[in-house]
Amino acid sequence: MRVVYMGTPDFAVPALEALCDGGYEVTLVVTTPDKPVGRKQILTPSAVKTAALGRGLPVYQPKTLKTDEAYERIRAEAPDFIVVAAYGKILPQRVLDIPRYGAINIHGSLLPKYRGAAPIQRSVIDGEAQTGLTIMRMDAGLDTGDILRPLVYPIGENETAGEVFDALAALSGKLLTETLPDVAAGRIVPVKQDDSLSTYASMLTKDEAVIDWTRPAQAIHDKIRGMDPWPVAVTTMRGKRVKLRQSRMTDQRSGKAPGTLIAENGRLYCVCGDGRLLELTQIQPEGAKNMESKAFLAGHDPDGIILGRDD
Repeated sequence: MRVVYMGTPDFAVPALEALCDGGYEVTLVVTTPDKPVGRKQILTPSAVKTAALGRGLPVYQPKTLKTDEAYERIRAEAPDFIVVAAYGKILPQRVLDIPRYGAINIHGSLLPKYRGAAPIQRSVIDGEAQTGLTIMRMDAGLDTGDILRPLVYPIGENETAGEVFDALAALSGKLLTETLPDVAAGRIVPVKQDDSLSTYASMLTKDEAVIDWTRPAQAIHDKIRGMDPWPVAVTTMRGKRVKLRQSRMTDQRSGKAPGTLIAENGRLYCVCGDGRLLELTQIQPEGAKNMESKAFLAGHDPDGIILGRDD
């Protein structure tokens, strides 16, 4: 079967590789234009472009799919499927209508929950016990198409969004290559989404990353997990920014003010709004590298400092 594949970040690479390894004829890979990265603003290809070129696949990088040029370029491939995974651009209806068996999307949630750009991160931040993948038939809406095949993934209590991201990406290829033949053969009955159950997962912002220590410990722990690897949860310690990359729930409590640091037996804790102590297991002071709390405590005596205050 002929496939036009559309994707951009690391998440979309395993599915592309699975298609190639599974004998599908990937005739064209569509990805976003190279972007300037880093302080020197070096033009850098997407992860999907790098993977595609490594396999000798043709790559197309339009700024938009709304032009006649983009439409004709994709139509010329006469694809059986268009497969989309985290591409990052809207597909016009006429592009969705090109493939013989339709346009198929790999989405990182159990739809209709967490439609939108950051489903994995939002599910972790919200403290969900599980998330997953949904293979869906695309329509003109935002992740509103009929569900073809879901896969459930349990989220570990200390698992970060980055870890869930990697796990789902690794599972996506097998799920996709198991689904496409069933779609082509008409063996799958599409299931319409219940819009009344839908939620929206907007993109994360750096402003959201600031920790409010008056919140319950579980909510703070979930936020730290969900903000890793980007934009990373932050707080202040004596006026300087500190990044918090990993934490762990405890059953310990304290009557001290929310945000108060407690160093005990080589471990670092912070008092949360519900009185519970949250263990901070990885911390990155301003201007320093990320480190385990034990290493941090070897060079700092933070006991009694209140995070989020300038004094």
